[in-house]
Amino acid sequence: MSGIYIHIPFCKQACHYCDFHFSTQLGRKKELLDALHIELKMRQSEFKDIEVETIYFGGGTPSVLETNEIEDLIRTVYENYSILPEPEITLEANPDDLPKSKIDALAQSPVNRLSIGIQSFYDEDLKLMNRAHNAQEAKQCVEDAAEVFKNITIDLIYGIPGMTNERWISNINTTLELELPHISSYALTVEPKTALKKFIETGKIAPIDEKQSQEQFHVLLELLEANGFINYEISNFGKPGYFSRNNSSYWLGKPYLGIGPSAHSFDGRHRSWNINNNIKYTKAIQDGVLPSEKEHLSITDNYNEYVMTGLRTIWGVSLDRVQTEFGPRYLDYLKQQSKRFLDSGLLKVEGDTLLTTTKGKFLADGMASDLFMVNLDV
Repeated sequence: MSGIYIHIPFCKQACHYCDFHFSTQLGRKKELLDALHIELKMRQSEFKDIEVETIYFGGGTPSVLETNEIEDLIRTVYENYSILPEPEITLEANPDDLPKSKIDALAQSPVNRLSIGIQSFYDEDLKLMNRAHNAQEAKQCVEDAAEVFKNITIDLIYGIPGMTNERWISNINTTLELELPHISSYALTVEPKTALKKFIETGKIAPIDEKQSQEQFHVLLELLEANGFINYEISNFGKPGYFSRNNSSYWLGKPYLGIGPSAHSFDGRHRSWNINNNIKYTKAIQDGVLPSEKEHLSITDNYNEYVMTGLRTIWGVSLDRVQTEFGPRYLDYLKQQSKRFLDSGLLKVEGDTLLTTTKGKFLADGMASDLFMVNLDV
């Protein structure tokens, strides 16, 4: 089983922290959408023997599309791919794009899961990040969506300059009052070539406080787990039965097809990515050419990726799998490199599985990089 990701590269305005590929110029939207339909048809042979269990609209901001435009893309997927019964079909959306009329229209479409980019329920945070909605719109949007959608997740950001732990707790409590089945939450990071980086460098915005970010992650973990959520991946919390099937596929190494400019694909042995330019992407697709690059993943590449994703999830890293799939050299190296993290209580072994502890979760990516195998070309 696998997933199809469709990248919608448009936004109303640029958030200060975002480094994803998007454009605020919607004048060529129709040409781009036509190209997405063509690419879906061009690449059906890549999934000829694979059943699709998830369809995910990401971006950018997919909710800038009209409901009929979303439905047309879903129809093209169904016409060209084998789809499992009751697939998870997710639409990323922003509150300012979701008046009640549009929510009701989406509820009548094949979309059965909404991922709403709230980020904060405080106007000062939203203004700092240059979000297009305000706090009242955020709450109203989720309340309206919950009337017709059972499966909703929202995004929250912690570690925002000026956000006290008290305000962060208030954000979490507001979320809990909305009785949602899933929450994704991320530490604010400073990416190159973003407005946020420039503002911090010029002193307009205070630097990110890593210690505060770590404190706020642990506050989040404690409060959500106390309210029945499972932290199945470091940034994702779901009630039983509501884990994201799309995201879980990535972490479990299932194949996926990425459609649209900048979208990535994975087939287990190769990773490919489309050009991150809307005009060049559209022109190439119109000419019958897939504008993508591909790399072959070595055993070492696959090992490193397995360690990285495994340490972020409740499924961990299976020592038996490392032995069987990658060989004794990798297992010995993993045991040697992980010893200091085991001794310091950041990692633990349960059965044959290497896992992060509660203490180590926030540091998982850093630990994974220390467990990577390097300079071994096999």
